[in-house]
Amino acid sequence: MITFFLVGLTVHVVFFLSIFDIYFTSPLVHGMPPHATPLAPPASRLVLVVADGLRADSLFTLLPNGSSRAPYLRLCDRREGLLGCVSHTRLHLHWPFVCVYSGWKENPVEFDSVFNESRHTWCWGSPDILPMFSKGASGDHVYTHTYPAEEEDFASTDASRLDSWVFTQVKSFFESAKINHSLRETLLEDQNIFFLHLLGIDTNGHAHRPMSQQYLDNIGLVDSSVAGLVSIIEDFFGYDGRTAYVFTSDHGMTNWGSHGAGHPSETLTPLVVWGAGVQNAHRVTEPQPYDDGYLQDWKLEQLRRVDVNQGVLPLLYLNNSNQFKAESMYTNAIQILEQFKV
Repeated sequence: MITFFLVGLTVHVVFFLSIFDIYFTSPLVHGMPPHATPLAPPASRLVLVVADGLRADSLFTLLPNGSSRAPYLRLCDRREGLLGCVSHTRLHLHWPFVCVYSGWKENPVEFDSVFNESRHTWCWGSPDILPMFSKGASGDHVYTHTYPAEEEDFASTDASRLDSWVFTQVKSFFESAKINHSLRETLLEDQNIFFLHLLGIDTNGHAHRPMSQQYLDNIGLVDSSVAGLVSIIEDFFGYDGRTAYVFTSDHGMTNWGSHGAGHPSETLTPLVVWGAGVQNAHRVTEPQPYDDGYLQDWKLEQLRRVDVNQGVLPLLYLNNSNQFKAESMYTNAIQILEQFKV
């Protein structure tokens, strides 16, 4: 019994200490020189909208009457976009011991991001999420706008107000830029990013479950708000055709409102991309190389599905020359090599 106890204690101590090694060290983020494709990009700016906690099926599945709760995003393929359908995320955990030293709101592992490589990035959303990106950025070019932390209430009747706040602030931002000459000139520069982090769907999912009316209605609110956002941005930049849009989610959640395992409801997220440099959706008649049944369930089998996996350059999304694609592949490979060297 003593031997059994000592072996068990040793195993638990090793497991506990392993957490610090797994989550607090990374050889992939220090001392790597950045590499960029030498050719001119097709877009001058990026609008990135992340609907936290949004499941792919919740966005794409049609209502019983055949209509969609997200008609704008679902019909991007009928305008100028590529309905990628599914991005495969990794496990997304909210464990308290992930950041034992500083709490989960601080970065457990330093990381680079596209925001750090931008000329300017403006962010709107959660006070728990946005500071992670601005803290890790070099210089002073990532600007965050957050609502008060007390607004994030999982006991709230409806958390969609968090998303309404974000869209209202973005609208006010562009309205003020029309009369603020300095801000307007800055916005007209290239390599700018506008990042909207929407926490309402995730909060409603945790509080009321993803099958609840609050969760589903929040999706409709986000869809109509994205449509309004695009109109505001296109009007501000004079419909110059130089804006790229990406709508996605960081993770989904189970039917009981949790995430952190590997179930498809947690790891399959929607991905809709349109605008400058983005390939249009292609209609297909032959069977596609997916046998999971999602396209049939969502009544999207007539559109070519282009899934995305982390670390793999999604060439099918690029509407550009073969040379541009080849240069992008080469640059991506060199950047991965730099990580390997470190």
